[in-house]
Amino acid sequence: RIGDLGFLIAMCLIFFNFGSLDYSTLFSPGFLADSSVSTETLTLITFCLFVGAMGKSAQIPLYTWLPDAMAGPTPVSALIHAATMVTAGIYMVARTNIMFSLTPDTMTLVIIIGIATALLGAVIGLFQNDIKKVLAYSTVSQLGLMFVALGVGAYTAAVFHVVTHAFFKALLFLGSGSVIHAMSGEQDIRHMGGLKKKLPITYLTFLIGKDYICRI
Repeated sequence: RIGDLGFLIAMCLIFFNFGSLDYSTLFSPGFLADSSVSTETLTLITFCLFVGAMGKSAQIPLYTWLPDAMAGPTPVSALIHAATMVTAGIYMVARTNIMFSLTPDTMTLVIIIGIATALLGAVIGLFQNDIKKVLAYSTVSQLGLMFVALGVGAYTAAVFHVVTHAFFKALLFLGSGSVIHAMSGEQDIRHMGGLKKKLPITYLTFLIGKDYICRI
């Protein structure tokens, strides 16, 4: 709800100051530069937009919902939590990059939140015992890296990572589903081990996904 409120405030501010919510109007050549909107107002707009992105894309301190959402079926996790839903905040910031580029204070905040989320998500993931929560916190960490790319103005790199993350994280979630099914519903990694011979195909696919995330 915090993210929803921030995003709603940003939409209201954009409409009241620019008279439109249409991308083609707002980002037409010279529209923002010719407007009489102050830098402070634009900073407030981008800050509220980023609050919405923080909630949607699980950034500190609004990240706790993502690991808790792992209770659903694994194919659903592979689709929603690896590709389509959690990256909506990244996509929104990338689409509104003109506004963010004009507000360096917000860009600095994006970098700080992104770095903190990337580090915290990775550290928390190291201490998880649920195979799906390990991947969930890995997603939180990867989303933080995407925001770091956005914060430094590397919008193309951020969107590229959105695409690559969708593939390798979906692969890892589906691989974990295969392991959970083979273990009769067991998700605690402390009760697993020596499955390479039992699940050779799952081993190879999981290795490919994990190797790719390490390279990223």
